[in-house]
Amino acid sequence: MIIFYTILAITVIQRIVELLIASNNEQWMKERSGIEVGNEHYKYFILLHISFFLLFILEVQYNYVTQEKTLFNIYFFIFFVIAQVGRVWCIISLGRFWNTKIIVIPNVILIKKGPYRWLKHPNYVIVFIEFLSLPLVFGAYFVAIVFPLLHLLLLTIRIPIEEKALGRKMDI
Repeated sequence: MIIFYTILAITVIQRIVELLIASNNEQWMKERSGIEVGNEHYKYFILLHISFFLLFILEVQYNYVTQEKTLFNIYFFIFFVIAQVGRVWCIISLGRFWNTKIIVIPNVILIKKGPYRWLKHPNYVIVFIEFLSLPLVFGAYFVAIVFPLLHLLLLTIRIPIEEKALGRKMDI
């Protein structure tokens, strides 16, 4: 269980650091006339991510108690680590424009470097991979099935709003 709690702690600390970066970037963007749009659904992303970690912990704990062991799949762990590298690449590529919210600064051209050269929303792909791979590292199959699907469901709301905002049609 030590490896589980170590990976969990590192991942949670990483998320907290990302939220601090996003908050700092949000302030910077709003000081430059940044406009936040589509914030009605943001609370559901927060709920999704918190629920993910809570149910992930519960499922791994349940599996540990019932099976008297903790599974560890190195292949899914490698996949998860690659996703973390991808996330850092996204954050570095967008720099001050990276955020967990939809904030646009009028008359600023879209950044199309790093993974954004090939994908419009690489960070959403990475979150999907994380929601799938991290639970599978430890045999949490329920969480690995449910949360990627819930993530995709929320993206059906978020991506159209984000696309409209990035097209500078600010009447959302």
